[in-house]
Amino acid sequence: MTQSPATPLPPPKERRRLREAGSLTEAQLAERVGVTRKTVRAWESGRTNPRGRKGEAYAKLLSTLVQEEPPLAEVTAPQFHEEPLAESPAPLTPAQAFDALYAFCAPALVRQAYLLTGRRELARESVERAFQLAWQRWPEVAVDRDPAGWVRATAYEYALSPWHRFRPRYRTPEAPPADASDRALLAALLRLPPPQRRTLVLYDGVGLDLPETAAETEASTPAAAGRLMSARETIAAHLPDLSDPTRLHRRLAELAATERLRAAKPPVVRTGSERRARFWTRAAIAFTVALIGTTAMTVRTAPTHYEPPIAPGAEIQGVPERVAQGPLSEAERQLREKLRDEMTSGPVRLAPLTR
Repeated sequence: MTQSPATPLPPPKERRRLREAGSLTEAQLAERVGVTRKTVRAWESGRTNPRGRKGEAYAKLLSTLVQEEPPLAEVTAPQFHEEPLAESPAPLTPAQAFDALYAFCAPALVRQAYLLTGRRELARESVERAFQLAWQRWPEVAVDRDPAGWVRATAYEYALSPWHRFRPRYRTPEAPPADASDRALLAALLRLPPPQRRTLVLYDGVGLDLPETAAETEASTPAAAGRLMSARETIAAHLPDLSDPTRLHRRLAELAATERLRAAKPPVVRTGSERRARFWTRAAIAFTVALIGTTAMTVRTAPTHYEPPIAPGAEIQGVPERVAQGPLSEAERQLREKLRDEMTSGPVRLAPLTR
């Protein structure tokens, strides 16, 4: 008989909130506990209750997430911009430098990606994928004059990719913000075309100047200015009280800081990046081996000499049409009778001899 876990469990809605606050996906939590994603979804919806050793492991993991959760003042503080990296007196290893860049940039990037997409899960995934790519190309990113800008541009590109609409997990909308003004602002942002939305977040959210915004969006300065003005006009048309750029900047920062968005830990991102690199390396090796095998089989089975093709048949003229069978004519019947009579009463040389 199974028993309920000794560690107290929070309500179903709180279980999901704690998982999202800990920057864990359903698959990651299921892997840690040793169950399937379907089981985790059932626990968070309240359809079933965790029991036995799996339930105890699940309860302990949620308790750990509660202890790691930051205080309310830290969560609600309007942290939107990337903070500058502090200089270290000693040279850092690549892993330490990557972890320092991630620690200072990832929290703000997750909030910015949320403004671009309106999806909490996609915002965390975009930042995680961007830093995974940065770790794979770390020798290039480490010497870049703006590593934070490199990662930010990669995260924005992934977040605004149109292919996400075809993924089953992103076909249904997420729960909107609790506050009505936040819902209205987020809805107005999502009505903007992706280039305008990105320009608005970079200029009025992050605080870049117009040339930097144009360079990051790969547009000319006049084009970036046009996008910015169009985005502001659209926002002001739906929310007249945000026609002032200063107030719009403050509201964007407040909306980004309201949601409980936390990025994964740096070692988790580095491990995931290395795992993905190994997977694609093995896939490339397997594809190369398959291509070599196919080529070798083609060379072995291909003909060694030239065989001319068979010439197409030519039409023959003057051949009488084939007559179908039918009743004999009068002349044909007479000929048949004549042949029969001559076979029996004709010359001796044609008659059979009897002994």
